[in-house]
Amino acid sequence: MPDALGYRAKLGVLVPSTNTIVEPDFYAMAPPGVTLHTARIFVPSARMDDDASFENLIAQVGEATSRAIADVVTCEPEYLVLGMSSESFWNGREGNAALQRRVQALSGLRLATGASAIERALAVLGVRRISILSPYQPIADAKMRTFIESCGHEVAAVKSLRCASAVSIAHVDEPTLRRALLDLNGPDVDAIVQMGTNLSMLRLADEAERWLGKPVISINAATFWYALREIGIHDRRTGFGSLLRDF
Repeated sequence: MPDALGYRAKLGVLVPSTNTIVEPDFYAMAPPGVTLHTARIFVPSARMDDDASFENLIAQVGEATSRAIADVVTCEPEYLVLGMSSESFWNGREGNAALQRRVQALSGLRLATGASAIERALAVLGVRRISILSPYQPIADAKMRTFIESCGHEVAAVKSLRCASAVSIAHVDEPTLRRALLDLNGPDVDAIVQMGTNLSMLRLADEAERWLGKPVISINAATFWYALREIGIHDRRTGFGSLLRDF
């Protein structure tokens, strides 16, 4: 029998315990009949104010993910979604594939990642030269640049906000993000990609597409779009950018 509320799909969402943005973003985009069931990945230290502390953050997430998976599969979801982007870019395309294989081995379920979503989104949109907005430190920005270039795209610029902690990413205000988007834009840039699932960009990205006249890809919109399409749900949703509206 189908679930009374999740009668089309139940999605298990893996979220770092420091993240306060990805859950409300996913809930806002969920079409009728799709429900979200979150397991929080315990992060004991939220510091990410230099490269070393950022690497430590990635290691913490890797160590705690198995428990989060064990928790969330008990509600019998059809599919898993990783609500953290940096881990999926960390070791390139093969690293992302290995992460998906590891999660499937633990859970028996496929996993949507930010890296897979961005790779698919850039191909669908037909863009080649992009700029990246990141809340991270240089080590993470370099990993994302390498991944995107390995997919056949050029990276024109990366703007790093260098947030001091994983929690403080959610404190970045809209004026800061608007200025960053304008700094990253240019006539030779086909699209702007925003990384960091704890950065609140979902609706601003949709708005920015209109005043920049090009795709502005929010990582949360891309990841949720990818997850829905992977499980055969093709509802079009407005207010969250061109991916969910047009593809």
